[in-house]
Amino acid sequence: MERVLSGIKPTGQLTLGNYIGALKNFPKFQDQGETFLFIADLHALTLPIDPEVLRSNSRDLAAFYLAAGLDPKKCTIFRQSAVSAHAELNAILQNFLYMGELSRMTQFKEKSQKLNENAIGLGLFAYPVLMASDILLYDANVVPVGDDQTQHVEITRDLVNRFNNRFGPVLTMPKAVVTKVGARIMSLSEPTKKMSKSDPKGDIYLKDDLKVIRKKIMSAVTDSEARVAYDPENKPGVSNLLQIYAALKDISIPEAEKLFEGSNYGTFKGAVADVVCDVLGNLQQKYQAFIASGEVERVLEEGAKKAREVANNTLHRVQHAVGLL
Repeated sequence: MERVLSGIKPTGQLTLGNYIGALKNFPKFQDQGETFLFIADLHALTLPIDPEVLRSNSRDLAAFYLAAGLDPKKCTIFRQSAVSAHAELNAILQNFLYMGELSRMTQFKEKSQKLNENAIGLGLFAYPVLMASDILLYDANVVPVGDDQTQHVEITRDLVNRFNNRFGPVLTMPKAVVTKVGARIMSLSEPTKKMSKSDPKGDIYLKDDLKVIRKKIMSAVTDSEARVAYDPENKPGVSNLLQIYAALKDISIPEAEKLFEGSNYGTFKGAVADVVCDVLGNLQQKYQAFIASGEVERVLEEGAKKAREVANNTLHRVQHAVGLL
C-alpha cells in the first residue's frame, strides 16, 4: 500500500491556488493509500510571523482540510510541531545535506534576495532538511506538491541515496506528484506571478466574501484580443482563468477552451466567477461548521497520536543506524 504525505504552511490566508493545487486533490489520496496530511507550522517560523496569526492560521487550515473532504477515519491530520520526531530527525539529517546543495535551492535564493543578509535565518537556508525529515519520517512513497516544491523532493531523494549507501536500506525513496491541471494558479492582477497569499487584489482568498470574489474575477487582467484561448505566453490572464475553470470543473483545458469558443471576455469571466463562487461558497459553509463544532482540536490531537507512532519508529531506525541507539 502506498504511503502519502503532504502539508501546507499556515502563513497568510489560504488562496484559490492552495485549494486547486492541494486541498481539492488531497481527498483523492486518502482512498488510495495510508495518508498523512500535516500543518507545517515549524516551516512557518522560517520568516517572521505573529504568534496569534500562526495559531489562527493553523486552526483555519485544519478546518479547511476537513471542509475539503478529508476524513480523519481515512487519513491522519496533525500539526507538525506536535510530533517532536520532526525536529529530532532534522537534527540528524542536517549532517547529510551540504551547504552548496542548500544554497542552490530556488526557493531559498528567491526569498533571501528580499531580505537583508543579516536577517536570513538558518531555518530558511535549511528548509529542505526539515522538509526531507517530514517526508522520510512517514516512509512516504508519494508526495503531492506544487511545482515550486519538486526541487525539495529531488534533494530528499539525493539524501536517501546518500544515507542508504552508507547505512543500508533505512530510508524510503519518495516520489513527487504534481497536479496536471491547475498546478500553478496565477495572480488575477499579475498573471505572470503565482497566486501567493500576499496580493489582496490579485489573490482570491478562501475566506473572501463571494461578492468580493466575483468582483476580483470580473476585474481580472486579460488582453485586447477578445479571444478565449489557452496561450500562457501571449495570453497569460485568459490562460489562468481557463486553468481555474478547468480545474474546478474537472475537465481538460482543451475542453474548457471549446466551451468558450466565440464567447466574449465578459461572458467567459462570468462563467469562471459562477463556478468559483459555487465551489468556495460550499467550502466556506463547511469550514464555518467545523470551526463552530469544536471538532478541529480533537482531530488534531488524535492525528498527532497516530503520527507519533509512525514517526517514532522511523526516528528510532535512523538513530540505530547512525549509532545513537
